[in-house]
Amino acid sequence: MKKWMPLGLFYATIFTVTGISTPFMPAWFRAEGLSGAQIGLILSAPMIARTVTGPLIALWADSFRLRRTPVMLLAAGSAIAYAAISVLQGFWFWFAAWFVASSLIATLPPLTDVLGLRLARREGFAYGWPRGIGSVAFVLANVGMGWVLTRLPHQVILYATLGFSALCALGAWVLLPPEPVQEGVQLNSRDRLNGLGNLFQSPMFLWAIFSSGLIQAAHAFYYGFSTLIWQAQGISASTIGALWGWGVIAEVGFMWFLEGVRRRLGPETMLIIGGVCAVLRWIAMGFSPPVPVLFALQALHALTFAAVFMASLPLIERHSPPESASAAQVVNSALSSGLLIGLATSVSGPLFDHVGAKGYWAMAVMALIGLMVALKLRSLTAGLKA
Repeated sequence: MKKWMPLGLFYATIFTVTGISTPFMPAWFRAEGLSGAQIGLILSAPMIARTVTGPLIALWADSFRLRRTPVMLLAAGSAIAYAAISVLQGFWFWFAAWFVASSLIATLPPLTDVLGLRLARREGFAYGWPRGIGSVAFVLANVGMGWVLTRLPHQVILYATLGFSALCALGAWVLLPPEPVQEGVQLNSRDRLNGLGNLFQSPMFLWAIFSSGLIQAAHAFYYGFSTLIWQAQGISASTIGALWGWGVIAEVGFMWFLEGVRRRLGPETMLIIGGVCAVLRWIAMGFSPPVPVLFALQALHALTFAAVFMASLPLIERHSPPESASAAQVVNSALSSGLLIGLATSVSGPLFDHVGAKGYWAMAVMALIGLMVALKLRSLTAGLKA
């Protein structure tokens, strides 16, 4: 077995959960009678709060001796919260349970990224390979659930999410190595908190997280409402699953086969390329193009998501000290997958209700701002090297 395979299998458990819940839980809430605005509020609240919950969870995670222990506990907690959604009824009950589940599951990828980057350097493998396994699982979850929904009622969405989140908790214990949180002396809670504060005093760190965060957050309307828009166009559930899956196949292709290109161009340039493609992608999506064009636009996910994500990891690592590695990656995730995308998602609900697919154009504006920040970051980096 290759050295990165157990890590890749664990990523697969995480992204099977999100591969089911991200595209299809909005449809579950819709089938239960919620409006677009209510769905947007449920989806956006934990994202917005992630700027607080994410760093706090990271500080808590760093208090353990082994990195896999808090990962296992977070996955188990998310499974319990998903179970609560299945037994509770009503908007505010679902709001509270989803808030907990989403807050916990969203912290797993950045915490695993810290472990993965460390193992990749020590064991000599490319980080993109195990991370790409997770993306493959996301594709299979997209396509598989789309196929299942042509035969079973919408309740299966929640039950599958619950089951795979429980499997994720087991996978953390079985698949992840007993890697220590800190090499050498363990930091106390005050030192960890001070390290978190120092991150926000680094201008280059802030430019890096905002450049990637804005471009990533421009996916909010797509994540929350593309399934509903495509359903309104008369596109079948199986084709919708294939559209989601095709975007992630492009993402995996970038991670597995374009590592050399990414390294030659550098992370700052990759952010710029991702920003340009994001502006073009969301403008085109606003016109509700036919299925063949949608498949072509979904291929741009390789650049609007994968290139930006893979560029952000070395940038964040470069501009943060080793003792703040967990906090830095979680803060990055909390901004891009939290505050910024949460605000964008909260706006996306009313946009969907009032203008439908044209809501993508607001995302194009956000991507344009992210592109401008990426250009600023590259100029600052060039100035430091001069």
